[in-house]
Amino acid sequence: MAFFLEVLIGGLMAGVMYSLVALGFVLIFKASGVFNFAQGAMVLFAGLFFVGFSEMGVPVWLALLLTVAVMVVLAGVIERLVLRHLVNQEGIILFMATIGVSFFLDGFGQTIWGSNVKQLDIGIPTDPIFLMDGEILIQSFDLWAALVAGTLLAALVVFQKTRTGRALRAVADDHQAAQSVGIPLNVIWIIVWAIAGLVALVAGVMWGSKLGVQPAIVSLALKALPVLILGGFTSIPGAIIGGLIIGAGEKLAEVYIGPFVGGGIENWFAYVLALAFLLVRPQGLFGEKLIERV
Repeated sequence: MAFFLEVLIGGLMAGVMYSLVALGFVLIFKASGVFNFAQGAMVLFAGLFFVGFSEMGVPVWLALLLTVAVMVVLAGVIERLVLRHLVNQEGIILFMATIGVSFFLDGFGQTIWGSNVKQLDIGIPTDPIFLMDGEILIQSFDLWAALVAGTLLAALVVFQKTRTGRALRAVADDHQAAQSVGIPLNVIWIIVWAIAGLVALVAGVMWGSKLGVQPAIVSLALKALPVLILGGFTSIPGAIIGGLIIGAGEKLAEVYIGPFVGGGIENWFAYVLALAFLLVRPQGLFGEKLIERV
C-alpha cells in the first residue's frame, strides 16, 4: 500500500508540471479560439532567457523581472506582426500561424543562448521528505511545484472574474461582436499572450530546475495536449485536474502494467487515454458541449 501511495503521489506531482504548461494553452484558446502550438516553444524561450540572464551574473530576482519584460514585449510583437493581420480569420489559419511562431521562438532562443543543456538552480529545496515512518518518499521540489501551480490557478480564476477576464471570453466567442461593443481586440490579445508568457516562464523555470533548460522541453510541453483533451480546452480548473489524471495514470500504468508489456507505457499512455476521451466525451470533463442548430 505504501509503495502504491508513493507512485500515486509521484504521478500527481508530475501531473502538476503538465498542468503548468496546459494553463498557457487554455488562456490562448479562451481568448482566440485556437490551439496555440507555440506554447511549448514559449516555455523553452522563457527558460532560456531566464537562465541566460542568470549566467551573466544577474541576481535571480532581476533575471526574473527581465524575463517577464521579454515575454511582455514578445506578446506585443506577436500581436503586431501576426495576430493583427489575422483578425476574423478561420481558426485553422491562426493555428498555422502559431506553428510558425513556435519554430521561430525555438530557433531564435537557441541562436541567442545556445542549445546545450543548461542547469538551473533557483534555491528550491530538493531534499526528500519521508512519510509513514519512512515508507513513502516525496521530493521537496515536487511539493513546491504543486504550491506554485495552485497559486497560479487561484490567481487565474480570480482574473477570469475581472472585467478584462470577461472581455477575453467575449473575444473568444466572436471577434466582430466584441469589437462592436468597444472591446479593443488588439489590447486583449496582447494581455492574454503576455499572461500566457508569464505562465510559460513559471513552467520553464520549474521544468528547467527539474530537468535542465533544454530543447527537449518543447516536446515535453506538448504532453499538455492530452491534459487539455481530458480537462477541456476552455477550463482552467480542467487543466489542473487533467494534468493530475495524466500524471498519476501514466506512473501507475508504467509501474503496474509496464512489466507485463515490456515497459515504455509512460511515453504513450497519455495519448491513448486522450483518444479514449475523444470517443466518449470530446469536450473534456469541464469543457462546454457545443450544440449547433440547423
